[in-house]
Amino acid sequence: MQAYLHSQILLVLEGMEGVPSDFVLEFQQPGNPEHGDLACNAAMQLARHLKRGPKQIADAIKAGLEALPLDANKISAVEVAGPGFLNFRISPSYLFNALSEILTTGSTYGHTAEGKGKRALVEFVSANPTGPLTVGHGRNAVLGDTIARMLQWTGYEVEREYYFNDAGRQMRVLGESVKARYLAALDPKIATKMIGEGNEKVEVPEPFPEDGYLGDYIAEIAKELVASNEKIDLNDTDRFKRAAEQKIFAEIGATLERMGIHMDSYFNERSLYDSGQIWKIIDRFREKDLAYDKDGAVWLKTTAFGKEQDTVLVKSTGEPTYRLPDIGYHIEKLERGYDRVVDVFGADHIATFPDVVEGVRALGYDADRIEVVIYQFVTLVRSGQPVKMSTRKATYVTLDELMDEVGEDVTRFFFLMRSPNTHLEFDLDLAKEASDTNPVFYLQYAHARIQSILRKADEIGMTLQGEVDLTLLSHETEIALIKTLMGLPSNISRAAELNEPHRLANFLREVAVAFTQFYGNCRIIGEAENLARARMLLATATAQVLKNGLVVLGISAPDRM
Repeated sequence: MQAYLHSQILLVLEGMEGVPSDFVLEFQQPGNPEHGDLACNAAMQLARHLKRGPKQIADAIKAGLEALPLDANKISAVEVAGPGFLNFRISPSYLFNALSEILTTGSTYGHTAEGKGKRALVEFVSANPTGPLTVGHGRNAVLGDTIARMLQWTGYEVEREYYFNDAGRQMRVLGESVKARYLAALDPKIATKMIGEGNEKVEVPEPFPEDGYLGDYIAEIAKELVASNEKIDLNDTDRFKRAAEQKIFAEIGATLERMGIHMDSYFNERSLYDSGQIWKIIDRFREKDLAYDKDGAVWLKTTAFGKEQDTVLVKSTGEPTYRLPDIGYHIEKLERGYDRVVDVFGADHIATFPDVVEGVRALGYDADRIEVVIYQFVTLVRSGQPVKMSTRKATYVTLDELMDEVGEDVTRFFFLMRSPNTHLEFDLDLAKEASDTNPVFYLQYAHARIQSILRKADEIGMTLQGEVDLTLLSHETEIALIKTLMGLPSNISRAAELNEPHRLANFLREVAVAFTQFYGNCRIIGEAENLARARMLLATATAQVLKNGLVVLGISAPDRM
């Protein structure tokens, strides 16, 4: 409907002298239903351009719309209100047609075509294979997967990609940690020592690498190597590293699979070095006078991008900072031809990713195709206090441990229900609450409740076969519910455009609230058959919208609870 009104108002404005060619229309839903279904403030926006009062401009736009004329099957009334708002009332026949569309399209309702013929790459998780996925990784994983789902629902061909590095110091220390545990498993008499502080002290074999990995998973990998009876060259630390990488990646894959997440591709940072692309990028920066040597290091002139200081690209040790391979990786992404390149990063990237984007732009690439989603970190809370659920895996809580406690659906929804750029307090007590106070339970219960109503109707012989008179739906809560259901496509589209899944989660709550208000005022079982059948269809459409929205969020819609 908004798209229709947008086109019609622009037709009217084309005939009004003084309207800027780049004028952008804005619509909003009035807070008071008595003010109509959609409102437009174009008259107030245009007052300074047309040098007329907003109400006079609004009257002229209204007259122009009525002269077109507007389609009475879509808009039943146009009103000028207040200082010059244009208020529109949607035709009842349009509402009933929209309800029929939901019922007809079923599981595909909500799909749009903005991305048709376009490709998107969503890179997320991207944890190096040094340990299990943690709660912090969980928010990244769920955000990335849901953004990919939303883009698919808006027509994009989407690829999910995992970027990792199996080289460098982290992985070397991982291999040395496994080797130390392996030697201890072979010979229990090897001396041990306690490292760490307080409750986090861990017993490890001597010698143990500085900053070595302490989790039980390291000992498990070592024990598996011992049990294999493989003859291992103790000087071959890479063998221990490869064993750890294989085991940890398998566990990461199983954790993601448990959350319904499947990666389409994996990209190894090391390939950028093997191909020589990293060093070619430095040469290109030098050609553009954007890189120089100082104090034994290679610097990028980020002052040319508006920063106060230049930034190190390659340390004096010869080791590149992460910005350099990230620039190479994003160039590689763009050269693959994606229309949208979405990165999901933690808040620790907020000061550094602009250097990467500007570096890519400086080398002549369309950096506007890169979209960075920065999410704030997660605090687990129980009884109002930050907690750790376990130290079994060393000093962090794993994503699997969280799902063990609250379940996969709740884990996904809680990670999605707040804007990515806000800190998330994950309330474990609320997450386990089986009541309407639990936001995901509230949505799932609304769906299950509808299915229960429909089963009961079927048991008493009520059927939806044959013609159903939808015009019998005239109660204000029935009309309000239909209007809410119609919003699924636009809400998915807007959430996909902005990479903000919480918008869809909020919309689904609006649907559940509207259904609760409808069902509190309008009985189905026990009413006259024609009215009951019409309300059954409205309930069926509500269940479909709830289910489709939950599917996009990657959450189940149970028929029974």
